[in-house]
Amino acid sequence: MAKADKATAIAELKNDFESSNGAVLTEYRGLTVAQLKELRTNLGENAKFSVVKNTLTKIAAGDAGVDEDFKNLLEGPSAIAFVQGDVVEAAKGLRDFAKANPLLVIKGGFIDGKSMDATEISKLADLESREVLLAKLAGAMQASMANAAALFNALPTKAAQLAEALRAKREEAGETAEVPAADAAAEAPAEAAADEASAE
Repeated sequence: MAKADKATAIAELKNDFESSNGAVLTEYRGLTVAQLKELRTNLGENAKFSVVKNTLTKIAAGDAGVDEDFKNLLEGPSAIAFVQGDVVEAAKGLRDFAKANPLLVIKGGFIDGKSMDATEISKLADLESREVLLAKLAGAMQASMANAAALFNALPTKAAQLAEALRAKREEAGETAEVPAADAAAEAPAEAAADEASAE
C-alpha cells in the first residue's frame, strides 16, 4: 500500500473511532464474502462493519485516544463494527450472528471511552435496548405521576373526613362545635369581672 493510501486509511479509521458511539472488534477468519455481507445487512445502518489492517488500525486508534487494552486485541484477521446508534443493539446483532456462525469471534470493544473484553461485550448484548429501557422509564414515570395525581386528589377528601371525625369526637365528649365546654367555663369569670368594673 502506498504511503498516501496508508495516510488516507489511517485518517478514515481515526474518524470512525471518533465519530462512533462504540467499536466492537471481531475476528472473521473463515467467513465467506456472502456471510460478511449477511452480517453487514443484519447490522443495518446501526453499524459499519469494516475489515481492517492491524498496524494501520493501531496507529488510528492511538491518534483517536483509544487505550492500549483495545489496541492489544488487534491480532490476526480483524474486522471492526463501528456503531453509530445503539451499542446494545449492535452487540446483540454481532452476538446472534456469532451464535449462528461460530467463525465470527468477538474479541472486545471500545465503548464510551472504555475498553471492554469479550465477556463484557456479551453482557452488554444481554441488556435491553435503549428504546425498551426508555419505554420502561416512561411507563414508570407515567405510573408515578398517576399515583401522585391520585394522592393529591384524595387530600381534600381525607381532610374533610378527618375534620368530620374530629367534630363527631368532640360532640361525643359533650363539647359544642363552636366553643368547647372547657373554654366556655374559663370565659365566664372573665365576663363577670368585666360587669363589676363597669358598675363601679
